[in-house]
Amino acid sequence: MSTETATGLVAVVVVTIATLVIGTWGLRFSRTTSDFFVASRSVRPALNASAIGGEYLSAASFLGVAGLVLTFGADMLWYPIGWTAGYLLLLALVAAPLRRSGAYTLPDFAEARLGSRGVRATCSMMVVAIGWLYLLPQFHGAGITLRAAIGAPIWLGPVIVGAVVLANVSSGGMRSITFVQAFQYWLKLTALLLPAAVLLIVWAGDGAPGSRMPADPGWSVPLASGGSEGLYLTYSLIVATFLGTMGLPHVVVRFYTNPDGRAARRTTLFVLVLLGVFYLLPPVYGALGRVYAEELAAAGRSDVLVLELPRLMVPGLGGELLAGLVVAGAFAAFLSTSSGLVIAVSGVLSQDVTGKLLRARNVTGVAVFRTSAAVAVAVPLAVALALPNVGVARAVGLAFAVAASTFCPLLLLGIWWRGLTDVGAVSGLVAGGLGSGAGVVWTLADGSASGWPGILLVQPAAWSVPLAFAVMVGVSRLTASRVPPHTRRFMVRLHTPEALELDRG
Repeated sequence: MSTETATGLVAVVVVTIATLVIGTWGLRFSRTTSDFFVASRSVRPALNASAIGGEYLSAASFLGVAGLVLTFGADMLWYPIGWTAGYLLLLALVAAPLRRSGAYTLPDFAEARLGSRGVRATCSMMVVAIGWLYLLPQFHGAGITLRAAIGAPIWLGPVIVGAVVLANVSSGGMRSITFVQAFQYWLKLTALLLPAAVLLIVWAGDGAPGSRMPADPGWSVPLASGGSEGLYLTYSLIVATFLGTMGLPHVVVRFYTNPDGRAARRTTLFVLVLLGVFYLLPPVYGALGRVYAEELAAAGRSDVLVLELPRLMVPGLGGELLAGLVVAGAFAAFLSTSSGLVIAVSGVLSQDVTGKLLRARNVTGVAVFRTSAAVAVAVPLAVALALPNVGVARAVGLAFAVAASTFCPLLLLGIWWRGLTDVGAVSGLVAGGLGSGAGVVWTLADGSASGWPGILLVQPAAWSVPLAFAVMVGVSRLTASRVPPHTRRFMVRLHTPEALELDRG
């Protein structure tokens, strides 16, 4: 076995064992159904922020951003900027009211706000669709990581990630996964930070400081040659990433685990700091790749830049050790994000799909959740094995566009506008879902991004998000008589601070 294979194999095994051990340790605290769904709403801000950072920094963050910067230049920095800035909107508009709603899932919130089973059913389908779409790049990233690290077949990575995630989620649910994801955030940060520091020292010492620069000076100029189509793509990307964060099921569900609304806001503030620190690092790899690894972009292998760069810049055992550390961080990224997504999808399936079927057969409680978790893993795993060539960052971008076009309007209007009706909500969800969904189908079918029709479908958020808002508001005004009678009381609940309620009590 070569040194390269050995370090990669050790990294994967160590991360897998650590994940299972921490998850098993967390099992000691998981006893009730509430533990499995929302960790009994007792996770403190610092721990919750680390866990959110762990699950949010996915394959697209760890591998995709550097690859995009390598291939397309500085325009792609809008991805990490948008993924981070989305939490500002969560902090200001969503986090605390959503926690005060007392819901377990997004469909729970929608039904409580609008008093409609139809809205709940529509939301459930959207949660499952977004969750499965987001799981695809995690499985794909695991496949290319194992192939680059140890030469494994492309199907092995998804199978291992699926098995480990299912074991952890089934054993302890949200309570157990919280500890795992918090650990994995700090592992991912270390896995990028230490090699980046070494690589920058190597670059600075490679001749005169700063003498090794990218051959194409235009790579760092936003919209260098994109014209009007490039301008549209950039704005559409900003809309998707800024607004999509609040609609991601695995992000939203973590705010239900806070003790109260104030803790939810503090968690969001901590998350902004953690993400800001992490996202300083992938562009460093992309910029260094422009100097030392341009052939990866030419060969269509930009997603492996972070994995390959340490070996290209640091020869010998030192480069292999750095590469092993990066492999460990990458594998942690797939495990943590996949765990969060499976928790979110399992919660919805256990309440609205598989749960109904199993309860009819007298299967209840945690057994329902575990069966739902198996379904939540199996379906996207099968699709990932059938479609092994989906781009990591591209698939994640599509998930953000769908989330921004569906749950973003529902949450903002549901929290801040009394006039929202069930018919308006369903109409907006369907309009935004179909619009952004058309982009998903087009892109997964390898549709062309040339010409305005292709451009509009490859990045649909700039038109699908306004469409969803307009339909939701317009139909709600036309059906104003259907505003639920409990709306005023529910809105007071969303916007009344817990401290004020205690004073009144």
